[in-house]
Amino acid sequence: MPVHLFWGDDSAALERAVTKLIDSVVDPTWSSINLSRLDGGDSGQALQALEEARTPPFGSGDRLVLLQRSPFCNACPSELADRFDAALELIPDTSHLVLCNPAKPDGRLRTTKTLQKRIKAKLANEERFQLPAVWDGAGQRQLVERTASELALDLEPTAVDALIDAIGNDSARLSAELQKLALHASSTGSTTITADAVAALIDGQAANALQVGDALLEGQVGEAICRLDALIDAGEPALRIVATLTGQIRGWLWVSLMEQQGERDVAVIAKAAGIGNPKRIYVMRKQLQGRPPNRCLNLLGRLLEVEASLKRGAQPAAAFRDGLLGAAAGGGAQ
Repeated sequence: MPVHLFWGDDSAALERAVTKLIDSVVDPTWSSINLSRLDGGDSGQALQALEEARTPPFGSGDRLVLLQRSPFCNACPSELADRFDAALELIPDTSHLVLCNPAKPDGRLRTTKTLQKRIKAKLANEERFQLPAVWDGAGQRQLVERTASELALDLEPTAVDALIDAIGNDSARLSAELQKLALHASSTGSTTITADAVAALIDGQAANALQVGDALLEGQVGEAICRLDALIDAGEPALRIVATLTGQIRGWLWVSLMEQQGERDVAVIAKAAGIGNPKRIYVMRKQLQGRPPNRCLNLLGRLLEVEASLKRGAQPAAAFRDGLLGAAAGGGAQ
């Protein structure tokens, strides 16, 4: 197929798929001529990708044009869309135009509709690479199992659980750690990765921002701070933690307020709270039992103080301690 649409926020899995495609169609001897890597953030390079994709390969093997940050399915200008539509019919079977983007394609765009028609006609290929949410245990299990399968590795069921606890949905780290575990297994003459090997070789983070939020909701400020320290030590950006916690607590606040108003339809609540999976509402309801909306309001105010402190240059650990211990002293997280 001459056109490949790869999208999703799992950049590590997407990059593995790109590498696999390159290895399968491009002759290494001719890769300097037949392999191009371009950035669609530059409209000039996006046009160049269309021109190169229309050119047959030289020598043996196929030509592959990789366009990162492709504009063709997200906010594509009309002139660029016209050039895209015209180029699609002219790409030879021995050339591959690979469009990569972290965002989901905008189905309202003419270019996206054109691609979808070609995908249904099997004239183009689409692959999705989406990370599971940090609260999605089943999705994280599938991520671990799928990554291990791509790397041709065998995992004990308990090893899968250990990897989820240690790494969560960090796809890039998961791939690196699995390769390290594979080397360890081969050195011991084993073909299977065990939970003991995971415990011995991987520094378990055992914390994510949503677990911090769960601890705050329970009033366990000390536990929340310990988990925050683990995240910060692991290199997680402090402002990203604040953003995740703010979204989590704002969702709780919406659910709590709508429950107070008597709303029971989970789809309505999920839409109002900006939660993509309505099934998540059932879990949130259990978490919020017996807790008034004021607790969430207090925590949001404290997070705003933490954010302001971080932007003034405070050290992350100190900013979180000052803000959240203040919440404990004020009784809002108890």
